[in-house]
Amino acid sequence: MSSVSVRPSPSSVSSDPASAATRGARGSAGWLARTTLGLLGIAAVVGLWWFTIRIVAAPDSMAAQFSPVRAIATLPSLITDDRLFVHIATSLRRIAVGLAWALLVGVPLGFLIGRVRVLHTVLSPTLQFLRMISPLSWMPIAVMSLGVGDRAVYFLLAFAAVWPLVMSTAAGVAQIDRRWLLLGESLAATQAEILWHVYIPALAAHVLTGVRLAIGLLWIVLVPAEMLGVSSGLGYLILDTRDRLAYSELTAVILIIGILGFLLDYAARLVYRRFGAAA
Repeated sequence: MSSVSVRPSPSSVSSDPASAATRGARGSAGWLARTTLGLLGIAAVVGLWWFTIRIVAAPDSMAAQFSPVRAIATLPSLITDDRLFVHIATSLRRIAVGLAWALLVGVPLGFLIGRVRVLHTVLSPTLQFLRMISPLSWMPIAVMSLGVGDRAVYFLLAFAAVWPLVMSTAAGVAQIDRRWLLLGESLAATQAEILWHVYIPALAAHVLTGVRLAIGLLWIVLVPAEMLGVSSGLGYLILDTRDRLAYSELTAVILIIGILGFLLDYAARLVYRRFGAAA
């Protein structure tokens, strides 16, 4: 009997602990390089902003109040006098509520549209029509119907966030391999078991993509939505600093809105990498 020699496959060689450690070191170095370059880019933009204000605006002019140096200097007064953290917490709560309502409506609706062809044919034109209407155009109707306050803000945020979730979920359902469904049915799996073991793992990445897109829309709509007569939130703080002619504080609030939006998007990306890629 002739002997058969077995050679290690490329995958087994690549799984060597030393090579894995090398890849990890390279990944860490790449992440550090990207982070450093990103921080340098931010510093360059802020430096250009400061230099332009310094050259163009006189020291006592109104334009000089928009300097990044003055904006950062007003942060202590924003925190103590204007209760900055209270406004941030209020805005984040509204984002969470709006996203929760969008998930409750968007994911089941997207699932039904992707699962039932007739429903997709009937509802697609209407949903495309509604999706193209700016959420901010509903502001007068929201105030007249729901009154001034949080309920109108929640409606506008949920309306803005629901469409990415509907579209992403419906696209995910349409891309599911039907053979998995047939396999589940051949094994006498119940509808609940098929939902749990087939649909949910297959739709996780699509839903998380919709969540990330929804968060971006929510953060854009939040500031004008919080100008609907509410007494707290970052949008309210923008109006308040404008009315008090505190332009340095207004600039600081704008910077904070940008930083918080960046952090929310970064958190959404981390969640997608952790759960979406695994799915």
